Amino acid sequence: MNENWEHVLSEYNNAGELLGIDAGLGGGFLNYLSGLNAVQKAQVVARVAKSLPPSIGSRAEFEKHFKELPEGIKDDLVKGSIRLADFNIRGVKRVTSKTVKLFETSDAKVSGGTSIAQGKLPKGMVLLVSSITMLVGTSADLTEDKIKAIDFGSIKAVPAIANGEFYLKANKKQIIPEGKSNRVFVTDNNQLVNLGFWKLHNPRMIRDEELIEFVVELGTLDGVAANAHIMVELNGTITTP
Repeated sequence: MNENWEHVLSEYNNAGELLGIDAGLGGGFLNYLSGLNAVQKAQVVARVAKSLPPSIGSRAEFEKHFKELPEGIKDDLVKGSIRLADFNIRGVKRVTSKTVKLFETSDAKVSGGTSIAQGKLPKGMVLLVSSITMLVGTSADLTEDKIKAIDFGSIKAVPAIANGEFYLKANKKQIIPEGKSNRVFVTDNNQLVNLGFWKLHNPRMIRDEELIEFVVELGTLDGVAANAHIMVELNGTITTP
């Protein structure tokens, strides 16, 4: 069997999905299969499928979206020059108005704060967003150290934020439509998930260098502290060197 195909099959644990993208993977495995009769082909594919444990979590979801990857990313995955990893990107912003933009082109990457620059993933990194976390906290003052030391907690503690709405876009395309209730992040009584955690039933991919827009819309600022900050994390699987 072609060495590239051995790597890919072990890397993705999803032979059926990968067999649908032979052109992007060099065709080595399919060339091997072409020399077999129908019964032999079925036997080989069955052995491959049974020998690989199924992927789980956001990795399994990423495999289902493999065909959506840019061709260059597919090629690099096959070569083994990039791999998949668990990851999240984080935005932290002070609530100064009824509209809070968690990612902006003016952002700098800050350790302990917003984790990407200019509201975009770096080149070569593609993230499948599998879940989202939203929390709120108040800094003792507006110095950088105090903001980085915020003890974030449930948005339930700030009804104006809990009753607000949000949306998520990448490259102007909707991932979460406008008007989604922030109440999905009120998980205080659910012991099965982390605080502020919401699992997407329809995971979506954000490609490298696409502008990310995560916007929180509030109906009122009543009860929102002057130094209140919202933190949002987009969680999932990403391509990485």
